[in-house]
Amino acid sequence: MRARTVDVRESAGQILCSTIFRRGGRKLLAKGHILSQDDIRLLETEGLGQVWITELEDGEIGEDEAVANVATDTGCGCLEIRLAAGGRANLYATEDCCVLVDEELLRQVNRTSSVAVATVPNFSYARKESRIATIKSSPFAVPRAQLEVVINILQQSGPILQARFIRSAAVAVLYCDPLNGERARQLFEPIVRQRLEHFAIAPSYVLAPTEDEASVARAMEHLLRTHPTAILVASTSAPAGPDDVVGRAMARVGCHIERYLAPVEPGNLFLLAYKEDVPIVSAPGCYRSSRPNILDLVLPPMLARYRISGWEVANLGHGGLLG
Repeated sequence: MRARTVDVRESAGQILCSTIFRRGGRKLLAKGHILSQDDIRLLETEGLGQVWITELEDGEIGEDEAVANVATDTGCGCLEIRLAAGGRANLYATEDCCVLVDEELLRQVNRTSSVAVATVPNFSYARKESRIATIKSSPFAVPRAQLEVVINILQQSGPILQARFIRSAAVAVLYCDPLNGERARQLFEPIVRQRLEHFAIAPSYVLAPTEDEASVARAMEHLLRTHPTAILVASTSAPAGPDDVVGRAMARVGCHIERYLAPVEPGNLFLLAYKEDVPIVSAPGCYRSSRPNILDLVLPPMLARYRISGWEVANLGHGGLLG
């Protein structure tokens, strides 16, 4: 890449090397802009006879073309690419979704130094029209060889992120208390509704049994027959582990216990189980307050019908101190 000064009348198709301002200080044309015949007439009207332009050399690719090529392979799902001036491409959600990010692949791409990719955090909930990622190239030009390294990484490993849509999510809630399930419902229902409203949904089915193994298991079986997207268990008691009442009830209905304990605060006593593809979550204490807790981290992927693994729960520790 080299910069030189040329006559304005000979600058069509060239890349502007620096921003041009009007006499009053307002921006006229931005750095990196590709000059057109209309731009030339505008510059002549402003009294400019020469402009400073950048020329690509052999083995280089322009910044706009570079980010457009990378953006194509960066994401998938319900998103669209919108190119912006100055060698930038933005990815926007086309509907409400959960954004899944391959963090190791993101680090690998960003280590190449030819483009910089920034995304929202993994498992983020994104509303329609939200920006979920941005891609920026080095100014003016990128070495073609470096760009090919990035594209090869993405084509071999898959996209960095997936925008996984959230449609028709149905959340069932099981309130339970050792003496009276209705007590748990009265305590927790306002907070549960408030938390789900953030995702534009309301509880689809609700039961409030007494917290004993047989009653909780029977309530789980009833809720599972409704084919919910997820089941939340809001108990007034904190489990001592999967062998406590809620965990034994999960095992009784044939659940697979995926994970107990999460490196997230609030939300350490997190218990995740699956009955086939339906996640069942117990997170005692997290239903008492609307403050951020582990439910805010795991609900978006669950609502998008993504199966969270115990390994992924373990990885929530970086950034897991929520309050």
